[in-house]
Amino acid sequence: MIAWQKAMELAREVYLATENFPKSETFGLRMQMRRSAVSVASNIAEGHGRLTDPQLRNSLGMARGSLYELQTQTELACDMSFLDQATKERLLALAADVAKLINGLLGVLEP
Repeated sequence: MIAWQKAMELAREVYLATENFPKSETFGLRMQMRRSAVSVASNIAEGHGRLTDPQLRNSLGMARGSLYELQTQTELACDMSFLDQATKERLLALAADVAKLINGLLGVLEP
């Protein structure tokens, strides 16, 4: 799935971008961003492995929720000067790409 591939790319980028966060954020915003990013890809994969459209739809909804969490956390990390503007923009652009793919999948699934 292209959405999963793009979500995996986003997760890798988040891991790299958060590598140099302050030590005080080891179990704070750094880990929260990583968990959110991994959750996006994981929920897409889980939904794809389910056998029904309603289950896939539910998993994609959870992935989208985690993606929105990650976007908020990315904004906060930049506001706190943990990320520079260019990194923030790169992560948010990737997140926007993933969101479009998820929304596209949701649009073709029956409610």
